Amino acid sequence: MREVAGLPHLRVRALAEVGSTNVLAMEAARAGDSGGLWILGGRQVEGRGRRARPWVSEPGNLYASYLVLDPASGDRLAQLPLVAALALSEAVDEMCGTYALAKLKWPNDLLVDGAKISGILLEATSLPNGSRAVVMGFGLNLVHHPDLADYRAADLAGLGYQVDVGQAFAALAGSLERRLVSWNGEAGGDRLIADWQARATGLGKAIRVRFDSGETHGIFEGLDEIGRLRLRLEDGTLTSVSAGDVFFGNGS
Repeated sequence: MREVAGLPHLRVRALAEVGSTNVLAMEAARAGDSGGLWILGGRQVEGRGRRARPWVSEPGNLYASYLVLDPASGDRLAQLPLVAALALSEAVDEMCGTYALAKLKWPNDLLVDGAKISGILLEATSLPNGSRAVVMGFGLNLVHHPDLADYRAADLAGLGYQVDVGQAFAALAGSLERRLVSWNGEAGGDRLIADWQARATGLGKAIRVRFDSGETHGIFEGLDEIGRLRLRLEDGTLTSVSAGDVFFGNGS
């Protein structure tokens, strides 16, 4: 296990190369790990994004997954992607010496000047003992970025911020720890929604939401109480969206 400066209590398994940090974290859960485990990879050869999309994972960027058991129940689990995104955006500020450098695009994309700098993937499974294992996977573009079909991408070095993997991981681990404590505190869900919206991009503007079966568009009116996207449709109806890919503009 690797010790992190300022966070000696963390359990960190660091590997030079992995297939997927998320897969290793989930394997640890199935093998009986009690949670609170970080998997840190120098390079991923089988990285994945949402909907099983491949994620380019060359050395120099941050690839880390955190295993937590039974973090919440019911609708509160839907807020975990927001916890992850907010923690990473706050960590970016810590490592870069900025404030709200990265804006948040629902549910958990970080954008700088409209370009994506990260990937976050949450996965969950039920264990034989009845516990629910959740893996929170983070990828942050520190020194290079992939060419994406649907989005512009960027990396911190290209934006003028020199951050190494160790600094980035320490900032993320500390930030996520604080965010989870806050989220589990009194009125933690309300505070999470408010803090996420304070860093959001596109509020009050036209957006498109793409699903596997098609897409819809309307005005982005923030989040509901459990973290779903609120969309004002053309007929004035306000609807909540649980999942989908968000694009700016209504396509008209």
